[in-house]
Amino acid sequence: MPHESTEIGRSDYINRLDRAASAAASARLDALLISPGSDLRYLIGYDAIPMERLTCLVLRATGEHWLVVPELETAAAQAAGTQDLGLELIPWPETADPFALVADRLGTVSAVGVDNHMWAEKSLRFAEAMPATAQRLAGSVLDPLRAVKTVHEIDELARAGAAIDSVHAQMANWLQPGRSEREVADDIAAAILEAGHVQVDFVIVASGPNGASPHHEVSDRVLESGDPVVVDIGGTMPSGYRSDSTRTYSLGEPPPDFAEYYPVLQAAQAAAVAAVRPGIACQDIDTAARTVIADAGYADLFIHRTGHGIGLQTHENPYIVEGNTETMQAGHAFSVEPGIYLPGRHGARIEDIIVCGDNGPIPLNKRPHGIGVIE
Repeated sequence: MPHESTEIGRSDYINRLDRAASAAASARLDALLISPGSDLRYLIGYDAIPMERLTCLVLRATGEHWLVVPELETAAAQAAGTQDLGLELIPWPETADPFALVADRLGTVSAVGVDNHMWAEKSLRFAEAMPATAQRLAGSVLDPLRAVKTVHEIDELARAGAAIDSVHAQMANWLQPGRSEREVADDIAAAILEAGHVQVDFVIVASGPNGASPHHEVSDRVLESGDPVVVDIGGTMPSGYRSDSTRTYSLGEPPPDFAEYYPVLQAAQAAAVAAVRPGIACQDIDTAARTVIADAGYADLFIHRTGHGIGLQTHENPYIVEGNTETMQAGHAFSVEPGIYLPGRHGARIEDIIVCGDNGPIPLNKRPHGIGVIE
């Protein structure tokens, strides 16, 4: 596992900037242009507000870096400690052209990396200001750095996991016949915040036939006795790190066909977790889950990848899916969440966040994996 202080500080952000600059140079990018979002927060700790006015970290492969901000956001950028990182803070007045400002200061460069989530209008404005400069995705440089979590990041993900586990532990209070999915979801959302999250990212309460749709959110359907209910929930902690965990419940005795395939799902999830270790291909973890489900005759009913990375975004690298031959590394953090879905009837999913340790998997979610029967 990577070794680092469990408290992030100035030196950690400077290290991230240095590694990103070195990676940009290796990728033959003269600079990275990073707008508000998870990349900016990762690199300098600034959770800037995305808006039509340009905020942009200009991270040069060689030389000094600087942060361009709207003049009215100067105080917020200073409060985030950006100048403590050796960044020059460049506020731009309301009537200025910040894209021309960046282009003029950069000078003649052949290629820049723009962050993967930069708004198209900003990317296009940069293209107009720097017509001779090729744009590439900064994700090719930043994603591998972000995918390997430090000790501090793993601690924050563990806190997020414990917080969302505490919400699942209360599910019997809310999942009751006669209540609608929407009513249950409202209670869950309040509990996510009460558990220490600062933002509710999603609440899926998928009862009965709605459980066969993996990304069903909520509806006015009223829960009935005998319903299986898929509950997939997650939020953002004060640190910016995310939680994401799914458990499947039953309001009383579950239907016989559900009870028949649920143990298959448990075995598939356990097999995928057990496969986690450094050096394995990401797709092999997907194969471990999919093989168990296919051997039991449910191959066509597992309709999504086995997992996704998690950190400052709920979905990020590495992706646990067929075709991803990327090698698993110690410090990778990701979901393992196979599912089985019977259209028009019901479905089930089990999801834990797993960290790849030096010697195998480290689960960050601790709730039981069996059917959560609520009487």
